[in-house]
Amino acid sequence: SGGIDSVVLCELCQQSGYDFIIAHCNFQLRGEESERDEVFVKELAKKYGKEFLVKRFDAEKYAKEKKISIQVAARELRYDWFFSLVRSHELEDRSQRSDDGSQFTHKVRLLSSGFLLTAHHLDDNIETMLMNFFKGTGIKGLRGMLPKQEKLTRPLLFAKKEELKKFAEENQLSWVEDSSNQSDKYARNYFRNQLIPLIKDIYPEAESNLANNLQRFRDVEILYEQSIQQHKKKLLEYKGNEVHIPVLKLKKTEPLVSVLYEIIKDYQFNASQINEVIHLLDSETGKYVQSATHRVIKNRNWLIIAPVNAAAAENILIEAPGKLEFAAGQLELQQIANTQLSIPASAHIACVDMKEIEFPLLLRKSKAGDYFYPLGMKKKKKLSRFFIDQKLSKTEKEKVWVIEYNKKIVWVMGYRIDDRFKLKPSSKQVLKIAFYSAKE
Repeated sequence: SGGIDSVVLCELCQQSGYDFIIAHCNFQLRGEESERDEVFVKELAKKYGKEFLVKRFDAEKYAKEKKISIQVAARELRYDWFFSLVRSHELEDRSQRSDDGSQFTHKVRLLSSGFLLTAHHLDDNIETMLMNFFKGTGIKGLRGMLPKQEKLTRPLLFAKKEELKKFAEENQLSWVEDSSNQSDKYARNYFRNQLIPLIKDIYPEAESNLANNLQRFRDVEILYEQSIQQHKKKLLEYKGNEVHIPVLKLKKTEPLVSVLYEIIKDYQFNASQINEVIHLLDSETGKYVQSATHRVIKNRNWLIIAPVNAAAAENILIEAPGKLEFAAGQLELQQIANTQLSIPASAHIACVDMKEIEFPLLLRKSKAGDYFYPLGMKKKKKLSRFFIDQKLSKTEKEKVWVIEYNKKIVWVMGYRIDDRFKLKPSSKQVLKIAFYSAKE
């Protein structure tokens, strides 16, 4: 940025003998001052004889389009660019001649130990921890930023701002000041300029104590993660693209809220949805909670985390008539009056009484223990026995899907409907379900 922190970081890299590249973002938010910063950093790169990369962003436009704050927009833009630079500098096209004399190009890894370095320091980390605490956070928020996360390294987290300033003065370094750092309209600046000084009036050692807390919370996070992994190992069953969780085991888990949150957050669920998911534990089959990418579905004695994308799921909610693509093919559901129906002979079309069902229905693969009442029979039959009667091979059995309502199988797709859902002379509305396999 050209501020004191990044200038000190460059000097330390130079004195330590590292090969480095300087990358500068111009967010065009401060007019002439933004232009000044770019020129300063370009001259800094010349001083060290290092490659200088710059990119201009329309941060205000990006923030409006994404409906996020300027600070969040700037962070997303710079890190996306920075990490693309790390990746692009790790591999380079090199030309080489083969034994027959022809020339070919291949990728050569240049910086197998290359990293993205940022100049965050201890004061930044204390501010981050406090901001997270007041916004509401878990252990990860309380332990602040880590010194190293894969390719991202923050080598100055041990140092206070005043120590960086002392180093800069001793080494006769020059830097530029960002005037926006004095504006308390930004949350971080308010914490830095107003809140922390007030706390230090009461507790003079507050910063040192908070720095010690950061290390304690890092240790706590390690223990926390170890415990969460043990709970996940006991609770989660992975089946293809889905996660199955036994309800009875989950109910006995302590602490339920924290463990459940750590399970579902990986599927883009947020903390505000925890209570909704907990309510599913005592709800009827077919109820669900949805994130941008997944659903948590209650299915009998299980919670199932399944992709919203039906093509990738094995437990799919059918919420209304219409067309549905899924792994085995396509379903087409129509609600029609019984008087308009001519019952088809095809095994790939089922007609059931709408009076006996309600949406959502559950589309899933058949599984061990399933049973239904085959059309024309008053006694239940296990699907395993039904499959034997149908002379299905093991492979064919594994490909069978069923549609379920309220824990009852409505249709063994492509074979037989359940007698409890058959049409009767009194049936007024019919749900016609056509199944087109992926082969067709």
